[in-house]
Amino acid sequence: MKGWIDDLERRKQKHIAGMKKGTGLTARERIDALVDQGSFLELGALNHSDVSGMEDKSPADALVAGLAEIDGRPVVVMAPDRAVLAGTEGTVYIRKAEALHRFAVKRGLPVCHIGEGGGLRMPDGMGSDGISERMMPLSLLRHGRRVPMISSIMGDSFGGPTWYAIQSDFVVQVKGSCMAVAGPRMLEIATGEKVASEELGGWEIHAKVTGQIDRVAEEETQGLELMRKFFSYLPSHCDETPPYVLTIDPIDRNLDEVLELVPTRRNRAYDMRRLIQLVFDRETLFELKPDFGGALITGLARLGGRVVGVVASQPLVRGGAYGPEEADKATSFICFCDSYHIPMVFLHDVPGFRVGRTAEAEKMATKVMVWNQALAWSTVPKVSVVIRKSIGAAYSNMCGPNMTADFVVAWPTAEISFTGAEVGVNVVYGRQLAKSEAPATERTRLLEQWEFDSSPYKAAAKHLIDDVIDPRDTRKFLHRTVDLACRRNGGKGERLLANWPTGF
Repeated sequence: MKGWIDDLERRKQKHIAGMKKGTGLTARERIDALVDQGSFLELGALNHSDVSGMEDKSPADALVAGLAEIDGRPVVVMAPDRAVLAGTEGTVYIRKAEALHRFAVKRGLPVCHIGEGGGLRMPDGMGSDGISERMMPLSLLRHGRRVPMISSIMGDSFGGPTWYAIQSDFVVQVKGSCMAVAGPRMLEIATGEKVASEELGGWEIHAKVTGQIDRVAEEETQGLELMRKFFSYLPSHCDETPPYVLTIDPIDRNLDEVLELVPTRRNRAYDMRRLIQLVFDRETLFELKPDFGGALITGLARLGGRVVGVVASQPLVRGGAYGPEEADKATSFICFCDSYHIPMVFLHDVPGFRVGRTAEAEKMATKVMVWNQALAWSTVPKVSVVIRKSIGAAYSNMCGPNMTADFVVAWPTAEISFTGAEVGVNVVYGRQLAKSEAPATERTRLLEQWEFDSSPYKAAAKHLIDDVIDPRDTRKFLHRTVDLACRRNGGKGERLLANWPTGF
């Protein structure tokens, strides 16, 4: 028996040894940095390519994968190995990845994918039989957000690692890496276009322009830590609610600071992130897509220890006016929260949507309505607070009345109307002012009347909104209402948005 065991050990060590190429961590080092120490159970360590003559050149067939734990919770983890055939995907690689994904879904385990690699391996995918056999697996395309998928782009990633990232719930990209459909060399051969990797699919492209990644990391270990932190907010599968964490942050903590933070003059900017930090449990905001669609903040936070999704205006960016990017960002986030039973809190301070030729050319109308549709179909608890203004269609998109919110309230500073006072008076009363003998006086009177009509008290009087609250009570109010809305089944929704696309 000892001889058999020695032979097994020799075979495994042969596959693991010497797999270092270039700078950065190896695939196994990345896994070790991501998961709890000593928890990784590798599967398929004896794999190799099924192409004749490649047996000794393709340890694990370029995919290190198996089971592990993060903070004591089991996960499936996969890491393409760039030191083996540039991390390309062969037949055995694909078979192993599909088997682990099916197991993860069957047993309710989140999937962590540490991405880097060159996509489909040419010899394996050649010919009509090769490509026909290695199409995108249907199980991945029909994943339906049944378990969280958490991905990273650690190095140049083309084909498979890109497809995996795009379908994930969270993607972090390390600076200096590239995420694209095909690499620069393939692009130059196929089209004649010469482009550097970072210009093709670097972090600035995806963080600021496409919105296809959620966070950026300076280096690999930071990227892996962001994956761990994001996971801490999520349930392990779609039949659970997110983990509750005990907090020492008092729910009745004094919020006098908000009175100084938020100006009553509606054309003055302030940082909504500071308000979020005051209202929710301290230091718990985990922002998603912070560099994309900057007039809207989306992220996860905790409120009395409970995980909530935050959708909030950002007056520092274009006065908080939303464009196509903000709409895509909101829709994606609403689908995510609804799929994993995460209640949502909306904080309005929005002058409306961007208008004009550029916005229309970018399908502004479609973006607005898709956002509304996602909101209308969402079934998790939702609480909506108008902080300072909510104008026009944006009032609806930010979960105003009749948009499935459990509670809609406003601060006394709130302005709620079809359009802002200045524009509204000019449009509605323009001719009247032109004929007035004292246009300045008449204009002042009309602005005051518009201001009165737009205050939250008229809507509150007719029970079109639920209440007008003291700003200092916002944290207590949100905690109590979210808690009440989550009493049934812990706030589980019907997951009607789980099969919506992962991109818009």
